[in-house]
Amino acid sequence: MSDSTSQFALPFQDFAVEAINSLVAEQEAPPARRKPRRASATHFDYPPVPDLINMTETMTLTQDLASELDDTETADTAAVIEDTPVIHEDRLWQDDGWTARVIKNEDDEGWAVAMFQDGESEPALVGPWTMGRDKKNPKPLDANAFGTLVKTASEVLRRHEQQLHAMLHKSMIVNTRTATINVTLDIVPDEDDPYAMLTAIDSDGEQMAQVRVLPSYKLTMASATTWVESGFRSVKEAGKSDY
Repeated sequence: MSDSTSQFALPFQDFAVEAINSLVAEQEAPPARRKPRRASATHFDYPPVPDLINMTETMTLTQDLASELDDTETADTAAVIEDTPVIHEDRLWQDDGWTARVIKNEDDEGWAVAMFQDGESEPALVGPWTMGRDKKNPKPLDANAFGTLVKTASEVLRRHEQQLHAMLHKSMIVNTRTATINVTLDIVPDEDDPYAMLTAIDSDGEQMAQVRVLPSYKLTMASATTWVESGFRSVKEAGKSDY
């Protein structure tokens, strides 16, 4: 990402922790006294859900969710997902539009798991993975663990999209003596030429004015009111304003 668009980066960890915590709360059951279950050759200890909380420490979100896919891109993505083979292996689990890959953790001697959404070359989520019983190899992936990973990664991406949308699209209601005006700011985080559009909309939904402003333009109640009361100043003036 270029310097011109670095201002649009989000603090992913906060909402990622919240997303994972909500999944943990849904899956945790009240404690119950049970007799120890005898281990068998076909039984594996599934990675406990709380371990996934640590995944936020090395979480990486690389998708650009600021723009929506057009019809062609959507069709291409669907074709990629349809052509992706189903793989169920101890260190590679590929199904339902996602791929979980267990890899060596570069930061220590442990293991990590990377979650890829089909059609993407970069992982949507990367975090530490639990060591196996032999304290050498990673615990094998299975349907339950994979399902939890998919839910976690999907929730993180969903919340990221919501926060990004809220960051790029803001609005303020300005009440004048004669009208109620909705002032909106829509930021376009283009890598080469980022900009924003400042728009005034009346109570009937009709556009009253629109100017192009700098992406650093701060939409507040004060700046929105000043713009309305000034008679919707020109693009140059609004772009240079220091609100």
